[in-house]
Amino acid sequence: MDIPFNPHKVMAPETKPISQDYYFYDASAGTGSLLTRLKTLAEFRYLLGNLVIRDIKARYKNSVLGILWSMLNPLGLMIVFTAVFSVMGRGQDYRQYPVFVLVGIVPWNFFSGSLSTGAVTVISNSSLVKKVYFPRELLPIASLLSNLVNFLFTFLVLIIFIYAFGIGLTVHALWVPVILATQLIFTLGITLFLSSVSVFFRDILMILDVGLTAWFFMTPIIYPFEFFSESSSVLGITFNPAQIMRWLNPMASIIDSYRTVLWGTQGSTGPVSMDPIFLLRTFLTAVLVLIIGYAMFIRTEHLFGEKL
Repeated sequence: MDIPFNPHKVMAPETKPISQDYYFYDASAGTGSLLTRLKTLAEFRYLLGNLVIRDIKARYKNSVLGILWSMLNPLGLMIVFTAVFSVMGRGQDYRQYPVFVLVGIVPWNFFSGSLSTGAVTVISNSSLVKKVYFPRELLPIASLLSNLVNFLFTFLVLIIFIYAFGIGLTVHALWVPVILATQLIFTLGITLFLSSVSVFFRDILMILDVGLTAWFFMTPIIYPFEFFSESSSVLGITFNPAQIMRWLNPMASIIDSYRTVLWGTQGSTGPVSMDPIFLLRTFLTAVLVLIIGYAMFIRTEHLFGEKL
């Protein structure tokens, strides 16, 4: 039986059995409600697992050290920044500076890596997107989860350094899963947005490289929030630089949250507890970013096949 196929319409999750081996995806049914999409994602969880495993294997294919590179990268950056700040005479301003900077680099590498690979995930899987139906959002989600695996390995290295420098984990480290969940939501939102927009505007990929570099230095990774003065003036307007950074840069709040519960603050002698209200504001911002990113993805995914 010949089944009509329109590549310009997205295949809906609802299926109608034609025979034991073939299924027809009714494109006229639309993309379905959010609940329907989530149910479809759950049904395709086996494919998500395969995509994650494929991404991890492809990343370290023909690599002698394999996943160890994900651990060596933050350690190398930590050594470089520690050496530079020591030469500048600023390393002694922060207690246990290697841990201080490593606490910032590890989650940042997870974030930047997820964006870099997630932004091209639809483009790099164009042959798959054009041939068969599956929930397209599985691609950026798989990219995020494969980077999460790397993050978990490097986080183990971070814990080793925390104990090696005499800090150790405290009860405040119980905040880490909540902070990580906030980062996952925020990162997924941006990844969904970038992966959909990059299909239509490839310039996004070039801008992203420059943007991530600028974003790195605008985030308190190698310096604390206390680095800024309490007030600054530009064109006669007085503002609090640290507060503005928290409002405009959720990653600044996320990095600061990791540092607070694992290293502490400049005024403390060790890790301290999170302010729940502060973390709640960051979490709500992350959810808003996810809603915007997912809405953009849903709005544009029916054109992926045509543009690719």
